[in-house]
Amino acid sequence: MLSLSCFSAHLAASECSSSDQSQTNKASDYKTQTPIKHLVVIFAENCSFDHYFATYPHATNAPGEPPFKFKKNTPTINGLQNSLLTANENKVNPFRLGRDQAATCNPSHSYTSIQKCAHAGLMDKFVENDATCGNIVMGYYDGNTVTALWNYAQRFAMSDNFHSTTFSPSSPGAINLISGQTHGTIPGNLVVGSRIYTIQGTLIDDADPFYDDCSKNPKVEMRLTNVGDLLNKKEISWGWFHGGFADCSATHIGSDGKPIADYIPHHEPFQYYKSTSNPKHLPPTSVKMIGYQDQANHQYDLIDFWKAAKINNIPAVSFLKPPAYQEGHPGYSDPLALQTFLVETINKLQKLPEWESMAIFLAWDDSGGWYDHEMPPIINQSNTAADALVSPGNAGQAKPGSPQARLAYGMRMPFLIVSPFAKQNYVGHKLTDQTSILRFIEDNWGLGRIGNQSFDEVAGSLRHLFNFKNPNSKPLILNADTGNSKKNKLRFKKR
Repeated sequence: MLSLSCFSAHLAASECSSSDQSQTNKASDYKTQTPIKHLVVIFAENCSFDHYFATYPHATNAPGEPPFKFKKNTPTINGLQNSLLTANENKVNPFRLGRDQAATCNPSHSYTSIQKCAHAGLMDKFVENDATCGNIVMGYYDGNTVTALWNYAQRFAMSDNFHSTTFSPSSPGAINLISGQTHGTIPGNLVVGSRIYTIQGTLIDDADPFYDDCSKNPKVEMRLTNVGDLLNKKEISWGWFHGGFADCSATHIGSDGKPIADYIPHHEPFQYYKSTSNPKHLPPTSVKMIGYQDQANHQYDLIDFWKAAKINNIPAVSFLKPPAYQEGHPGYSDPLALQTFLVETINKLQKLPEWESMAIFLAWDDSGGWYDHEMPPIINQSNTAADALVSPGNAGQAKPGSPQARLAYGMRMPFLIVSPFAKQNYVGHKLTDQTSILRFIEDNWGLGRIGNQSFDEVAGSLRHLFNFKNPNSKPLILNADTGNSKKNKLRFKKR
C-alpha cells in the first residue's frame, strides 16, 4: 500500500503546483509513420513462449477452471506437440500446470544458466541447469489459467517468433527494450562473490541502477544512449510509469504469502542513465506536465498515468510496469496476478478516447528460465568467462570490435499487440525481438537509431502484425478473474 504521507506529497506536487510550464504538442499532433499516435508498452516478467502458449489454442478445460473455446479459423503456432510432449529430450516431459498451481518457485535464469539449458541448440538441459526449481521448469499453462492472454490472441495479433534480445535476466532485458545495447557499463567488470554482474563493460545480471536513491549495492551506471534521449531530442511526450515508484517502501502480499516491495529498482531501466533518471522519485509538477520535461524527468508512478488519462493527456509513448506482486515474476507473483493487472489496465485503455489511435504491446523482460523448445537464431556471438552455450567460455567468437557478452538472440517469449489496427486472430512468424519494439518507436516518430552497435539496426519489423487499412476499434472487455469475456457467465472455482 502507498503510504499516506508520501501519497499526499505526491498528489500535492502533481496537482497543486502553480509553476506549470507550457506544453508543446499533444501526442495526437505529432507526425507519425503509422496511424498509431499512442503506444502503451506493458512490460511483464519472466516467461518463455512455451510456458504460456505451448498448446495454444487447445486447452484442457478441466472442471472448476475457466473454460476456453477457440475460433475455427485460429492459425497454428510453433508450440509443443507430438514427441515434444511425449518423448522430450529433457529429463522430464513438459507438463500442464493447473490454475491451482499458478504460484511457483523462481527458476534459475542467469545469462550463463540459460545458455547451459539451450545446450548448443539441443534445448535438452533445462532441468539439470536449474538450481532452484528442478522439474517445474518444464511446466506450462494453458487457456484455463492464462485465459485473458489466449483471448487477446484470439481477437488481436501475437508472434510465436519473438525473442529476448540477448540471453539475459531482468535488467539486461529491460535495457535492451529501451536501448538495444547492454554494453557501456560503469564499472566494466563487477563481480560479487561468484556472481558476475558486468563483464568487459557489458551488463549481464541484475545490479541495481546507479541513479536511484532506492537502489542497493551493487549498482551499475549505463553510459550510452536510450530511446528516452531520442524522444527528448524530438520533443515527443513519453514516460515510464512504474507501480510503487512514488513510495519505494510500499509493499503488497505476493503469491508466496510474504510482503514484496511494489517497486524493484533493477526493473526500471531508465534509472541506469543519468540523462533519463529521477533519483529522488520526484513527482511531476502538475498533471499537465506528465510526459513532458520537468523534475520527474519522465519517470513516474503508475497513478500518474491514470491522472494524465483523466484529462486526455497520456504521452505518445508510455511504458507501464506493474507493481511487483502483479508483474508475473515467479516466486512472488504469478500469471493470475498478472492477468488481473492486464485485464484491468487494458479494459480502461479501451475506454479512453485515445483508443482509436492506440497500440498496446504486451511484452516480457526475459524467459525466466522456463522451458522453450525453439533454439533462437544466433546473430551475435560471444566468448567470455560467462558464456557457456557450447562449452565453458564458448558461445562462438565475437566479431572484432564488437562488445562481448551480448549473445543474441535469446529465448522466445510471448508478444501480443492489442489495438484497433492489430490483425485479428493472427499469429506472426517473422523473426523479432525486444528491440523490434524500440525500432517501432524510432520509426513511427522519426527518431533515428540509437547507434553504438545497438541491435535496433537489425531488429525485425512489427508491421506484419498490423492492418492499418481496416481498423476495428470495438473493445474486448474481459473479466479480470476468469480472463473471459464479461458476457460469459459460466461459473468457475476460484483458487
